[in-house]
Amino acid sequence: MISRFLRPSIAALFLIAWLPATQAQLPEPVTGMLRAANIPEDAMGVVVLRLPDGVPLLTHGAERSMQPGSTMKLLTTLVALDRLGPTYRGRAELRTNGKVENNVLEGDLVLRGGGDTDLGWEAFQGMLQSLRNQGIETIRGNLLLDRRLFNPPRPDLGAAPFDEAPEFDYNLIPDALLLNGNLLRFELASDEHRLTVNMTPTLDRVTVGTDMTLVELDCKDWDKDWLPPEYIKADDGAIRVLLHGKYPKNCTKSPSINVLDRVDFADRLFRMLWTRLGGKFLGNTRDAAMPADTRLLAEHQSRPLPVVVRDINKQSDNALARMIYLTLGTASGGASDSSVATTQLSEQVVRAWLKEHGIDDQGLVLENGSGLSRLERIRPAQLAAVLLNASRNTLAPEYLSSLPIAGVDGTMRLRLLDSPAAGRARIKTGTLKGVFGVAGYVPDASNRPCIVVALLNHEPTGNAVGRAILDTLIDSVARSGAEPSAK
Repeated sequence: MISRFLRPSIAALFLIAWLPATQAQLPEPVTGMLRAANIPEDAMGVVVLRLPDGVPLLTHGAERSMQPGSTMKLLTTLVALDRLGPTYRGRAELRTNGKVENNVLEGDLVLRGGGDTDLGWEAFQGMLQSLRNQGIETIRGNLLLDRRLFNPPRPDLGAAPFDEAPEFDYNLIPDALLLNGNLLRFELASDEHRLTVNMTPTLDRVTVGTDMTLVELDCKDWDKDWLPPEYIKADDGAIRVLLHGKYPKNCTKSPSINVLDRVDFADRLFRMLWTRLGGKFLGNTRDAAMPADTRLLAEHQSRPLPVVVRDINKQSDNALARMIYLTLGTASGGASDSSVATTQLSEQVVRAWLKEHGIDDQGLVLENGSGLSRLERIRPAQLAAVLLNASRNTLAPEYLSSLPIAGVDGTMRLRLLDSPAAGRARIKTGTLKGVFGVAGYVPDASNRPCIVVALLNHEPTGNAVGRAILDTLIDSVARSGAEPSAK
């Protein structure tokens, strides 16, 4: 199917810009579900295009500027692949301007963030092992954390929480030095009488406790009565994390939580790993700009961009999407201007890309590029144009392989299992409260690929109903002969 995606005519790229003003009727199963749920038809925007010729089969509310949820990641990741290139890798570096004498580093150690999406604690340990291999045992200076690649260096500071659970990993706001995502993984396991909690990675002088009450509750609803964790730092520097709320009996879960201050997290992780490697650290840890005239001691590079894009779209990873969106701004040529926020530069890159490819940016609102936003907007026609461009892009195979396969993997793993779309349609999903979206490629009954974009914005609608309506639309396309609708 990929080879067919690579053959649309050049004119097809621009066809979406002048879709007919007259809207074709939505499939009857979809309109019936909308009526049953008391959802007005104008709450939905739909575009279906046939490939490879780009013929519009269905347009309904195509020019409405709507909340896309995570389908916005389709725009971010395509622009990233095109602008950064398939060999792009983020990086992190350990540097110093100090001298090493008798196994002692006389000076500061700098951990410099370069947008490395994969700087987990194991990767950091490998960087530190490289220092030990170079004969460094004792560090007399400080550990300096340089996050200045993005402006501001700490975009999380002062940011209003997106929802009532800012500590969960999907809400993480990245910076250029996102060490282990600043996440602690808690292994929660209960029986009828007791809850045990273990923490990974272990950190220097950081412990975890819980006063959670065990209750009769389905394990899938484990976070229903979860309360924000408490972070307690004692006068002696020891840190205690306390988990609160209620937890189901006979349940095992492994949530990743962002609860520690980022400097504390880096400091405690560094001390634990450096000690484990037989090293000694005599300084302190703080955020700071990298001094001049440093030299490289060790580095880590993230996986190639297409692999990261696969994680972004398959699993709808917000933090990775936001990191890549910010990285676009650093590659804009204006990143040296410290008065301009990196998000502004990123937006300029995206809008310039749209203009370059003949896609109107009217009605587009960008905030962080992930769709985890109440501000972001896009028109279904624009999103369909993005997918049409992707189908003829030289990186179409990399892009297409990043999309969840209906009934098989990613966020579509459990959807459309009984539909002919299962195993064939590649669909990015998007879900917020009252916001539902799908966008991707669906083969019809004749195995002709179609672009399908559907956004539904209706606050009273619950997740099950919203997803069922969009799945019904995809199923209708998959079962159709995909002949043009009557105008």
